[in-house]
Amino acid sequence: MILRNPRTSIKKANILEKDILVNYYGEEAYDLTVKNNETIFVCSKYRELDLVELDQLLQSVGWTRRPMRRVKRALEYSILVVGLWRHDNKFPRLIGFARCTGDGIIEATIWDVAISPVYQGLGLGKILMKYLLKELKGIGINKVTLFADAEVIKFYKNQGWNLEPRGSKCAFWYAN
Repeated sequence: MILRNPRTSIKKANILEKDILVNYYGEEAYDLTVKNNETIFVCSKYRELDLVELDQLLQSVGWTRRPMRRVKRALEYSILVVGLWRHDNKFPRLIGFARCTGDGIIEATIWDVAISPVYQGLGLGKILMKYLLKELKGIGINKVTLFADAEVIKFYKNQGWNLEPRGSKCAFWYAN
């Protein structure tokens, strides 16, 4: 399966053996590669996040530091948390993250989406969002709200999100 980005091609790789994928990242994780790059990335909702590593990722994208105990609670109360790792047999590195809150039945809100600046522009943010929306749709959620900073609104508009009337901070997605 090839997922297209105007600038790159991302392929669902199936490079890692199923046992390695499940042991490192959990069930339903999948590996992918970016054209002209041998790096293996893995998207998963089951691998536990290291809070220090998550804090480093969020700071790398310019977010202010959040108290770790509050981040831990926020993750525990989220209905879906997804990580994107650069695979390494010894030390997989968290390079992307997203989380949703909601009632778990009808609606969800995406609050935090981050891709390390080193890996931005490769189409990995789109992959992370597709994975997130697929998982939400899989549990029956058909209405998703997204809050984002003004400088990334174009990224979401290019993926088909509809902006709220003032077009400033909120976008909506509806399953077909």
